[in-house]
Amino acid sequence: MTFKHTTKSTTASLTLGTIGVVFGDIGTSPLYAVKEIFREHLTMDVSHILGVLSLIFWSLMSVVALKYTLFIMRANNKGEGGVMALTALALSTTPKDNTSKRKFIMIIGLLGATLFYGDSIITPAISVLGAVEGLNVIAKPLEHFVVPLTLLVLTFLFMIQDKGTAKVGKLFSPVMCVWFICLAIMGVNQIIEQPQVLTAVNPFYAIHLLGELGWRGFLVMGAVVLVLTGAEALYADMGHFGLKPIRYAWFGFVFPALLCNYFGQGALLLSHPEAIENPFYLLAPSWALYPLLILSTLATVIASQAVISGAFSMTKQAIQLGYCPRMTVLHTSESEIGQIYVPTINWLLMFTVFIIVLSFESSANLASAYGIAVTGTMIITTVLSFIVIRATWHWNFVSSYSFLIIFFIIDFIFLSSNSLKIVSGGWLPLAVGGFLFLLMMTWIRGRAMLSDALENKKVLFEELEEHIATKKLVTVEGTAIYLTRSLHGIPPVLFNNLQHNHVIHEKVVVLTLVTIEEPYIDDEEKRVKIRTFGTNNQFYRVKLYFGFKETPDIPSALRLAIKKGLKINEEDVSFFVGNEHITFKKSNKMPVWRRNIFLFLFKNAGSAVDFFKIPVDKVIELCIRVEL
Repeated sequence: MTFKHTTKSTTASLTLGTIGVVFGDIGTSPLYAVKEIFREHLTMDVSHILGVLSLIFWSLMSVVALKYTLFIMRANNKGEGGVMALTALALSTTPKDNTSKRKFIMIIGLLGATLFYGDSIITPAISVLGAVEGLNVIAKPLEHFVVPLTLLVLTFLFMIQDKGTAKVGKLFSPVMCVWFICLAIMGVNQIIEQPQVLTAVNPFYAIHLLGELGWRGFLVMGAVVLVLTGAEALYADMGHFGLKPIRYAWFGFVFPALLCNYFGQGALLLSHPEAIENPFYLLAPSWALYPLLILSTLATVIASQAVISGAFSMTKQAIQLGYCPRMTVLHTSESEIGQIYVPTINWLLMFTVFIIVLSFESSANLASAYGIAVTGTMIITTVLSFIVIRATWHWNFVSSYSFLIIFFIIDFIFLSSNSLKIVSGGWLPLAVGGFLFLLMMTWIRGRAMLSDALENKKVLFEELEEHIATKKLVTVEGTAIYLTRSLHGIPPVLFNNLQHNHVIHEKVVVLTLVTIEEPYIDDEEKRVKIRTFGTNNQFYRVKLYFGFKETPDIPSALRLAIKKGLKINEEDVSFFVGNEHITFKKSNKMPVWRRNIFLFLFKNAGSAVDFFKIPVDKVIELCIRVEL
C-alpha cells in the first residue's frame, strides 16, 4: 500500500529502512566499478583519473539524482513503482480503442521486465564474486577458493528464501548503514591525502577525457554504467517506503558516501597507480581487510536479496496481469503483504546463477554482461515515463519532449556503448530476456486465442433460461459457483453440465476475477459488482476486482459480496472449475513450435484452486475440450 508519512518518526524509520533494502545494489558497485572502468585501456595519469571521477559524478547526478529521484519517481502508480507498475499505469492512461499504442506499451513493458530478470541473475553473481575476490588481496594463496566460497554464500542465500525476509530484514538496515559509513571513511582518508580529486566535480574533466579518447570513450561509458546498477531499485521499491524517505536517504546519506568512496579510490590511484588491481580493498588498512571482507560479503548478500525479492514481486504482478502462467506464490509474513516466495523462480534463479559463476569465474568477466540489462531497462523506463507524463502531468509540448530527448540521449549513449560488449558477455542478459520475452508473448497470444474460442462458445443468460424452461432438470439445494474468464454470459462448463447431468442448483453464481491496472483497490465498494438474472433471482453475475499487487482470495471476497447483497449461504457452496483440454486446428496461424510452447506452459501452470485460495473440498473440476 502507499504509505502516508504523518510523523517525523515514521519518516525517519522508513528512511532507515530504505538504506537496507533500496540501496544494496547501487551501494555495492564500488567493489568493482572503478577497477572495470580502468580496464578500458586508460592510463593511470592525473587527467584520466580525474576524467573518470568526473564521469562517475555526473552519471550519478544526471541519472540517479535527477532522472530517477526527482522526476521518474513522481510518475508512480498510486505509490507503486517499477517497470511493471509503470506499464500498467501507461496502459491505464491509454484509451482502450487505441490498440496499436496499447500493444506498443505492453511489448516494451515486457521487454523491460525480462531484462530485469537478466539483471536478477547477474547481480547476485557479480556482487558476491566482487566481495569474495577480496581474498586475492588479503591472502593470495587462497584465490582459488573464490568461486567455491561464492557458490557457498549463494547456496545459503537461495536456501533461506522460503523463510522470508522479515527476520533477516531487521539486520539489513544496520549492516548497510555500517557499510556506507565504512565507504565514506575509507574514501575520506584518501581524499585528505589527495584533495585535488575534488576538482573532478567540474564536468570539464569528463568532456576532456571523452574528447581525447574519441570512439574509445564509448567503451569507457559502457563501464561507467556499473556505478548506476541498482538505480531502478529506487523506483521499484517506492511502494514499500514512499517517495520522501528514499529521497532523504539518497541525498542525505547514500549519495555522499558513494561519492566519498569513488573519489577516495581515485585519490589512491593518484598516489599508487598499482592499486588498480583492487582499489576498493586497497583503500583499507591491512588490519581491517578481513572485517571488510566479511562486511562486503554481507552487503552483497543484502543487495542480492533485494534483487531476488524484486524478481518474486515482478513475477506475481505478471501473473496477475495475465503475462505469465500461474505459479505457486507463498506469503512468508502474516503482516507484510509484499513479502512473498515463488519457489519456481527461486530455483530457476539459483540454477542460472550457479551456471554463470562457474562459467565467468570473476567479477571482471561478468562486468561485460552487466551493463546492457541495466541500460535496456533504463531506456524503457524513460519511454514509459514520458507516456505517463504526457497523459497525467499535462506538461506542454516543449517540456515533455525536452524530458524525453535529454534522458533518452543519455540512456541511449549508455545502451549503445554497452552494445559493443555483446560478444564478450552482453549476450547473456539479452539471451535470457529474449527467451523470457518469447515465453511471455506466446503465453499472451495463446490465452487471447483461448479467450476468443471460449467467447464464441458463450451462452447468454436469456438463452440459458430458455434452455432450462424446455428441459426437465433436477433442482438441488445449495449454490454452484462457476469460475470463468469471460466478463459476459455464462461459461461453456455451466452449459455442458446442465446438458449432460440435467441438474441445476438453487442458486447459480457466475464468477469472474478482474485484475485492474492499479496496484490496489482502495475503495472496497469497487471490489464487488453483482447482477441478478431470472424471475426468481436464481442466477447471479459476480465480478471481483483486484489490483495487480494484491493476492486474489475468493472466499474472503465472497464474504464481502454477501455483505453487499449476494444472497447465498457460504457454508453450502460448490465451486465448479473448468479444466480446458486444448488442441489446435491445422489452419491455426500460430507456428507449431509456438503451439508446443503454449501447451507446455498451459499444462504446467499452477492450479487455479490453490492460487485463488478456494477450499479444495468444495471444488468440482469439469473438463471441456477447446479447439483453437
